[in-house]
Amino acid sequence: MWITRQKNRLQDLYREFPRPFWTLTGVTLIDQVGGALLYPFFALYFTSRFEVGMTQVGFLFALYAVSSFAGQLIGGALSDRIGRRTLLIFSLVTTSTSSLLMGIVESVTLFYALAIFVGVFVESGQPARQAIVADLLPEDKRAEGYAIIRVAFNLATAIGPAIGGFVASRSYLALFVADAVISLIAAFIVWRLMPETKPELVEGEADESFASSFGGYGKVLRDRLFVLFLLAGMLVGLVGMNLFTTLGVYLRDNFDVPTQGYGLLLAMNALLVVVFQIPVGRRAERYPPMIVMGIGSALYGIGFGMFAFVSTVALFAAAMLVLTVGEMMIVPVSQAVVARFAPEAMRGRYMAIYGMSWSLPIAVGPLMAGLVMDNADPRLLYWGSGLLGLLATAAYLGLHSQMREEPVANLAEASD
Repeated sequence: MWITRQKNRLQDLYREFPRPFWTLTGVTLIDQVGGALLYPFFALYFTSRFEVGMTQVGFLFALYAVSSFAGQLIGGALSDRIGRRTLLIFSLVTTSTSSLLMGIVESVTLFYALAIFVGVFVESGQPARQAIVADLLPEDKRAEGYAIIRVAFNLATAIGPAIGGFVASRSYLALFVADAVISLIAAFIVWRLMPETKPELVEGEADESFASSFGGYGKVLRDRLFVLFLLAGMLVGLVGMNLFTTLGVYLRDNFDVPTQGYGLLLAMNALLVVVFQIPVGRRAERYPPMIVMGIGSALYGIGFGMFAFVSTVALFAAAMLVLTVGEMMIVPVSQAVVARFAPEAMRGRYMAIYGMSWSLPIAVGPLMAGLVMDNADPRLLYWGSGLLGLLATAAYLGLHSQMREEPVANLAEASD
């Protein structure tokens, strides 16, 4: 009986969304499995292949983060200019090419150059992915749609490392080859099954030039409420970057939590997202988005702040539960908010600036956190994370007040 009910629910969910949306979801799952095969073992490969330390690894990731800013800008403008489908195929093909090159290059200098290449060209497809969801779904379904995409992403993240560990024990090169092949499969699926979703020009409206496409970023940055929304998101990003950067080291050095224990906490995070993200996303659509994100930010801050004063495995798991609930409230709702801020013709550029606003904390946050951990009581980092989460809550509630929101569907009108 229970199985029948769940099957019926899945069938109902499938019918609620158009087929191209499910194509994008499948492509996200497939492509992310390829990335998750490789990413957890990337530092191990880089340090052993070129006999370098973690400082060089940090420099490599910094190069990638900085170049990804350019990739997001280029991708956002071009997805509004030439279309989402074309840019997504280009991004997947360049992902395949770069994976193969990383697996065979023998010079660390060339590897650094490849990191820049990957940041610019591979990341150019991210604004197109997010814009496709906004193009395909009505406003009242976008938060749930982004939640479904996120479930696919986390499911792949749970599957990929287990397969990647088995492959890496035999050949690192096989990891790169597998990622390259998977990206090409994803590109083929987009080419065969994904229609172009870029809104058509209104009759009599002239198409933008390349120069005016890039110039449109000025209009994005003059959107005062949108910029305030991004600043609030950066506070959240500075908190969240600890999950994959400082937390494992903090738990190991201060509480003797082994790598496997940290891995189980991350697995718990991914599993909770897979199981509960869609129901949470569906319920979030009933309430004003800034209120939802404010509550989510508070939970995020509380969850990370708990690590400053708890010291048992059970309480570490409780902290992970709290922050994961906050995360599930923030991420898909924030993407839906961006779609509502953006005029149809500028969705790619709004999504690009939004993506950059999350990339910036990832670029600078680990360095700031490392300075705290190396030169002060490391608990201060998590006390500070709790404070930043509460500051983000205040910022979102302030935005809610400015927009005078009622139901979630009115956000577009409120931001005009």
